Amino acid sequence: MRSPELAATVAANGSAPAPAAVDDTARAGWRTPLELTVLGAIWGGSFLFMRVAAKDFGALPLVEMRLGLGALILLPFLWKARESFRGAKIWAKLALIGLINSALPFALFAWAAQRAPAGIGAITNSMAVLFTALVGFLFFGEKIGIQRGIALLAGFAGVVVLASGKTAGASIGWAVAAGCAAAFLYGIGANLVRRQLTGLPAAAVAAATLGCSALLTLPFAIATWPAHAIAAKSWLSAAMLGVLCTGIAFVMYYRLIQRIGAGRAVAVTYLVPLFGVAWGWMLLGEPLTVTMLVAGALILGSVAMSQRAAK
Repeated sequence: MRSPELAATVAANGSAPAPAAVDDTARAGWRTPLELTVLGAIWGGSFLFMRVAAKDFGALPLVEMRLGLGALILLPFLWKARESFRGAKIWAKLALIGLINSALPFALFAWAAQRAPAGIGAITNSMAVLFTALVGFLFFGEKIGIQRGIALLAGFAGVVVLASGKTAGASIGWAVAAGCAAAFLYGIGANLVRRQLTGLPAAAVAAATLGCSALLTLPFAIATWPAHAIAAKSWLSAAMLGVLCTGIAFVMYYRLIQRIGAGRAVAVTYLVPLFGVAWGWMLLGEPLTVTMLVAGALILGSVAMSQRAAK
């Protein structure tokens, strides 16, 4: 569960520590909307950085950079809570959840970024909220309700619309499928975190799963490391992806949860695809198509409906 998808995951499964008190003054003021907007802009930017860097690095080397740098930024949180992470059993769980919730989804999004505009990945990422509910219903016996069922259908309709689109005459169906597969893995990971890692500090869990994922990905990243020289802009994008969009953004998000609660912090989910599409359009000249607008409206509307039904 890492970067933009984290908002959906934490709010859906309650894995973040419950805040001791909610700052009502901050809720009503400018601070919370500003922080949510900045966080949405950062996580939306992750798809821009993947789009720039993936072509030079390839999917797995780029993912290794992201995982490793993100884990380093969050390492102090793991060190502080190190007494809670003793024993082979807990680390086996962390490694498995890291694979499902970080390494594989990151690789799928990076692969998709080589084949489709940044906005495509950002839009499909929003499906993580819906997939979390679907996985809970299919495999863990959770009730889904009529309203959330309708939301799921609307979200899947949005995916079909998105997959039917083309960019510069080329189909983006496989990139959409990869993004949805990544979002589905986030849904599985969210449910596993909720059931297997309850009570552990969320920031420390993030550091541990990112670190485990980096170790698991390392041999494949080395084997596929590009032989050609990597452009400076790709190095910078990879660094921003790991340091800013993964490490620093996680710190911001967890602090936001502690202050206003996960239910309110999940609002960032709606901003990520908007910024993802906007950054691609403004900075990379990527097209903003009618298909993307319709699909984005369907998916975001379905996410909003699902969140309302969950309250």
